[in-house]
Amino acid sequence: MAEKKTIIEKIWEDHVVHRDEGQPDLIYIDQHLVHEVTSPQAFEGLRLAGRKVRRPDLTFATMDHNVPTKDRENVKDEISAKQMDALKKNCADFGVKLADMFHPDQGIVHIIGPQLGLTQPGKTIVCGDSHTSTHGAFGALAFGIGTSEVEHVLATQTLYGDRPKTMNVKVNGPLGAGVTAKDLILAIIAKFGVKFGTGYVVEYTGEAVQSLSMEGRMTVCNMSIEGGARAGLISPDEKTVDFLTGRRYVPKEEEAFRAISEKWLSYATDEGAAYDKTIEIDATEIEPQVSWGTNPGMVVPISGATPSVDAVDNKDEITRALSYMDLTENQPITSIEIDHVFIGSCTNSRVPDLKNAAEIIKGKKVKDGIKAIVVPGSFLVKSEAEELGLDKIFKEAGFEWRDAGCSACLGMNDDIIPAGGRCASTSNRNFEGRQGNGARTHLVSPEMAAAAAIEGRFVDVRSYTTEEKIS
Repeated sequence: MAEKKTIIEKIWEDHVVHRDEGQPDLIYIDQHLVHEVTSPQAFEGLRLAGRKVRRPDLTFATMDHNVPTKDRENVKDEISAKQMDALKKNCADFGVKLADMFHPDQGIVHIIGPQLGLTQPGKTIVCGDSHTSTHGAFGALAFGIGTSEVEHVLATQTLYGDRPKTMNVKVNGPLGAGVTAKDLILAIIAKFGVKFGTGYVVEYTGEAVQSLSMEGRMTVCNMSIEGGARAGLISPDEKTVDFLTGRRYVPKEEEAFRAISEKWLSYATDEGAAYDKTIEIDATEIEPQVSWGTNPGMVVPISGATPSVDAVDNKDEITRALSYMDLTENQPITSIEIDHVFIGSCTNSRVPDLKNAAEIIKGKKVKDGIKAIVVPGSFLVKSEAEELGLDKIFKEAGFEWRDAGCSACLGMNDDIIPAGGRCASTSNRNFEGRQGNGARTHLVSPEMAAAAAIEGRFVDVRSYTTEEKIS
């Protein structure tokens, strides 16, 4: 009888190029995604060594971190301009495909990979960005790498790595009405901590995970890194196949597509396969979530409150977080007022994210004194959203409608939360200064962000009912 294997083991073993006892494996990389921030030194290393890009056909570049989301023709930040100019020159010199900030394929690298069909089950995918784990939603083994590793992949199309330990995060039961994929992953990190996945590649399983849309699965896998995991993924199924059907870099001919889709599905974890570790969470107990502190594990349900210092072991950490966030012990989450709203990032800037937020905001107004922006994840997402009229809904409510880019997720260009500002953000990190020096970030779902924009504070989005869904 054949050995039962997890998807993690199947993909890893399928990509080992060379193995020596006691040494990291050398694995083949199927897809290398590149952006302007972590690539300049890597390309310069190739240039100095007289090397070429080994497989330019398996390399795809875009501009996302530094691109302005308004007035794109006028890049005010000199460093941003230099990094984007360097990427343009490097891609031209080394024959790498580039979607620059005026190209119709431009967008956040973790948005455009799936929408173009570059992301596929069974692939190894790397990028000089920690949130490469997003692509794991398709049953790919995808992880972020450093600049020296970017150079190694460019030169050899391979990478050294230790065979990962496997973890199953099993989500039992269904999510309740009004509870989203963002709430699920925030609840997982809140329960198990920001280091629960250290040393592991995590596979998410269970009823709630299987019921998620592909966009919801991307949200969950995106934030695996916030739990310390090397990567996160979900076994492919028919939803995966349906999403990829017709994508540009996926075979179009019927027989070829049938063959590749069968191969994709074969990577799914075998029933009865053993993991190195399994942890479980009950989806039925999860409410809409809000982060209150300065890491993604400092999260409570909307019905909850900030912690009591006396009730925790890490007193110094909690005290510092409360101080930085200008909150008090045992403060109800619904009492926290905000003055900024950001809907965007590689976590939550796809069409369904924007549509769900628009359904909350439709016919209402952003509360006076709040600056609210929507930043689509790609040029294509923006175009599709505008075809649905979402831009009009947001603008009529008082939101700014921007061009695609990473934007306020990491406080780039003009999209910075000022010191002391408090932002309801659909991004993935709430570290001190992440969205601007002295800025205070609260991680929420798009729906929760939209409701906060209306109310000027955090409220349970389940109290909102939408009479008409946007089709």
